[in-house]
Amino acid sequence: MHFFNLGMLSWHEQAGVLFAMATILIIDDEASIRLLLRSVLEAAGYEVTEAINGRQGVELYRHRPTDLVITDIRMPELDGLEVLLALMREFIHAKVIVMSGVGEQERTLRVAKLLGARQTIRKPFVIPLLLDAVRYEVDISGSFPRCCP
Repeated sequence: MHFFNLGMLSWHEQAGVLFAMATILIIDDEASIRLLLRSVLEAAGYEVTEAINGRQGVELYRHRPTDLVITDIRMPELDGLEVLLALMREFIHAKVIVMSGVGEQERTLRVAKLLGARQTIRKPFVIPLLLDAVRYEVDISGSFPRCCP
């Protein structure tokens, strides 16, 4: 299997067929969470971009939309709900999974769903369940695998 970039998309070649790699933007102010998510998601075959706060995440998405956004709720500059609202206003079809820490109220997660979050996940999360959520949003409810001859 070979990986390479063609324009805005990353591709991998398997058995002579090109498949587009799904792209995921992780927005979290905790470096350890970003590192863990990047490691797990790249090992699962996804291309990952990171943002250290909500404002940076929204700007990155504006310049290069991804197939999925995973954002924390509590962050400096723009929190996860503000990120979600900004993305839904500009990109109605953006797919967002919102993560919340143990201290978050259930009400906050319900608000995230009302604002357009596809799924909500509580930290600490179980990696196989997170991967199931990502696969569902990208592979099943999305259009992957995209390929060309």
